Amino acid sequence: MKSPPKTLTHVESQLLIEQLNRHTSTPASIKSAIRNKLIGLLLLDAGLRVGELSKLKITHLLYAREPVVNLVLNKEITKRKHERTVPLTPRTQSAIADFYKNVYVHSSIDLTQWAFVSSNPSKHITPRQIENIIGNASFAAYGRKTNPHVLRHTFATRLMKITNIRVVQELLGHKNLQTTQIYTHPDSDDLSQAINGMTNAQKQSPQNSL
Repeated sequence: MKSPPKTLTHVESQLLIEQLNRHTSTPASIKSAIRNKLIGLLLLDAGLRVGELSKLKITHLLYAREPVVNLVLNKEITKRKHERTVPLTPRTQSAIADFYKNVYVHSSIDLTQWAFVSSNPSKHITPRQIENIIGNASFAAYGRKTNPHVLRHTFATRLMKITNIRVVQELLGHKNLQTTQIYTHPDSDDLSQAINGMTNAQKQSPQNSL
């Protein structure tokens, strides 16, 4: 039997996004923080795979120079070569707007170029670079390095609490439903809530003095 996937708690997720958004007052640091925050949110709030994220183009994120409401991942960049659409959270849309305003500020920018570039602007960021961004930020945020795929696991596990497995399968781009079933497990937040619920019930019970 497979072990349940590792996920982040709600607190860890918040700490990670805050750390990704930290910067000094220099323009380069501010731009990096805006980019890093958006990278984190696309993993945590949209469940993208690292390979999909690295190959995004600006046109994936913007329509008529406004943040898209639904992120359409075309089959050229998805792992299974199957197009899927992921509705974006308001905070992710806001991060896209900040990214466009502060990183791609010229009206003449080519919207078909890579959204996240490496040191060579003609090449997209690599999965390894994304791993380093998330790993370094997570270590600074809560003391251990986290792989970007853990953010995708967190996205899926949270979805499973509020919708059915078929919806989760579609949003993740899984070919087989069995792959999605690994997210039907309780996570650390569930375990904490269970114990807290029991503790509160004990406090309210007249038997708690026994």
